[in-house]
Amino acid sequence: PTCVLMMNGQPVDGFMGAQPESQLRAFLDKHVPSAEELQAEEQEEEALDALAEGDTEGALEKLQHAVATDPANDDARFDYVKLLLQLGREDDAKVAFAPVIAKAEVSRRLGALKAWMDALDFVASSAHGAGAGAEFDAKIAANKRDFETRFARARWLMAQQRWQEAMDELLEILMRDKAWNDDAARKAYVAVLEIIEPPKVKVADGQIPPEDPVVASYRRRLSSVVLS
Repeated sequence: PTCVLMMNGQPVDGFMGAQPESQLRAFLDKHVPSAEELQAEEQEEEALDALAEGDTEGALEKLQHAVATDPANDDARFDYVKLLLQLGREDDAKVAFAPVIAKAEVSRRLGALKAWMDALDFVASSAHGAGAGAEFDAKIAANKRDFETRFARARWLMAQQRWQEAMDELLEILMRDKAWNDDAARKAYVAVLEIIEPPKVKVADGQIPPEDPVVASYRRRLSSVVLS
């Protein structure tokens, strides 16, 4: 006999022949979500609904529970750490992010959070206060190819959650040097896109969720610069 597991109408795994109970359990555990995973997914959805209704504290509590229920749910952890950072709770965000910091190199979403926290650390260690903008502007006016200052200004803007201004500054670097500093400007730009992209709205099966106009616009700008 042949057993084939179907998901969304497509075969994803299977086996042939009779299998011992231990093998069947292992096969099912591999593909069937646990109660904890399902509970965490439900809590994450409820948190996003709470956010949409303006209930920030309720969303934060539900995301915290989701991460505690299923620590392997990186989507819930992303939303949780992102919300903590948005609320200025940097220390709590770093504690929540610590278990997945090793994944930041291979996960675009987790890497985006690390880029945000790196920007916050950079600003704190460099003592770039609220008046640093004039200093940045003066240096850039004297040398439009002062990429170090432009990148510093972009990170300063990221730390203030001034996302579009940060991307505009990063584009100024990319238009002049696409691969500057081992792609640092492009990587930071992509990180911001990940951070500002809103959760996908629910649509009927077979339909594509609408794309956020700001995210779409800045993706096009990046493509036009990188591919030019």
